[in-house]
Order: sequence, then C-alpha cells, then structure tokens
Amino acid sequence: MTLERIPYAVGQAVDYLKAFKHIITVETTEPIAFFSYPDKPSLLKSPGTSVHELVEIGEDGVVGLEMLVEAVGASNARAVLQQRADATPPTGALGPASIAQALAAALPENCILVDESLTTGRETMGLTVGAAPHDLINNMGGSIGYGTPVATGAALACPDRRVFCMVGDGSAMYTIQSLWTQARENLNITTIIFANNSYAILKAEYANMGAGAPGERALAMIDIDRPRIDWLAMAKSMGVSAVSVDTAEAFHQAMANSVNESGPCLIEVRL
Repeated sequence: MTLERIPYAVGQAVDYLKAFKHIITVETTEPIAFFSYPDKPSLLKSPGTSVHELVEIGEDGVVGLEMLVEAVGASNARAVLQQRADATPPTGALGPASIAQALAAALPENCILVDESLTTGRETMGLTVGAAPHDLINNMGGSIGYGTPVATGAALACPDRRVFCMVGDGSAMYTIQSLWTQARENLNITTIIFANNSYAILKAEYANMGAGAPGERALAMIDIDRPRIDWLAMAKSMGVSAVSVDTAEAFHQAMANSVNESGPCLIEVRL
C-alpha cells in the first residue's frame, strides 16, 4: 500500500475520499478545502463519514501512536519496512508519471525532497514507491514561494544530505534569491524548476471560482512568457550551475549527475 496525497482540487478530493467511512486524524483536522468555492463543499469527506481524533492538535503524535501500538498489543511486533520496488529510469515525454519515475530512480538514499511542484508533481508521492529511503517535506495549504527557502534551511540543518527542491517557475519567482544564499553557503541543493511559463495554479483557481475561461487581459497577468525567464542565466548570475532538459531521460540523468556534485545546481525542466 502506498501513501497518497489528497488531491488539491475540490472535485477530485471529494471523489478520492468518497469510499472512506472512517477518517483518523493525527495532529490535524479533517480534510478541508483550501478556499471557499461557489457551489462546492468546504468539508471534503462524504456524508456519513466519521472523523476520529487519535491525536489532537498540540498533542504529541509520536506518543499517541506509541499508545495505540500498546493498546492493540503490538508492542513486540517487528516493523516491516516497505520494500523498494522497481525504479527503472523512464523514457520519452515529460509528464507527472515520468517525472515521478525519474525521481524514484535518481533520488539517493537519505536525501531530502522538498516538494512545491503544485500542478506538476501532485502525484509524486504515490508514484515514488520505488525510491530509496528519503525524507519528504511539502507545503501546507496554498502557499506559493515556499520551496526554495525551505530547501535552503534543510541543507543548512543537514549539510551531509543532498536536498532536492521541486518548484514551478511561477512559485520560484517569489523567492528566487534563495539561489544566491545557496551559492554563498555552498549548500548541496538540486533545484528543479518546472518551466511552463505560466502561473498554472492560478489558472486552475480562476476556473474553480466559476469565472470561466480567462480573457486576454487576465491571461496577461497569469502568463510569465513576456519575456520568458532564462533560468540558466538566472542561476549563473547567482553563482549556481544549471542545465536545461526536455525529456524524461535527460531529466533523470541530470538529477543523477547532481548527486555527485558539491554545492548547488539547478535543472530547468521545460514543459
């Protein structure tokens, strides 16, 4: 059984959760929508689904889970770790599935993956079951610009571990100065920019609010292609080496190469 993230979009989230009759929470609330959308529910569970607070917000989740283990008489049970599945490098076009497969094949053991890929990498968690053991940090709620500074902090805290940061081009522009800090401190970070030259997440929100298809003037405020950002030049200007890729093979190879590099680097994934 693999871990999955609840889909971001309300309709997809409701459909994902409709078969669950019980939801158990640990230091969190029941699943809710990020924003209030017209004619869409804020609570994502199906009618009749029961929510059980195993550990309330502010309590110690580890202690709560340890108490659960003791209560069910599993204190002496041996933990069974999930076996690594086949992590064959993908070929062909780039998409959510091939991106996840490339990650699964390239991530080194004990690395840290910071995921703010939003529209591109939402399916990553369930599809990286074949990856070597690693830590995953992802954003809470609908924040934008979270990824690169969090990756910087993770690398400062764990200098002996490679950090991979996945972020969209729109999100990256909020906090791109992180690259300068990474170069100055020679941090072991591979920043992956998914470049679709647009705030794709904002286009999705435009539709979610029932506003229909955005017009020319609205699109002009969402697209970031006039001028198109030169990510290789951006990285170079801040002292970070960079490469651009447009196939699954090249993406996997660039990530695999970065594992052996010292200091930061950037991979532009052209979508």
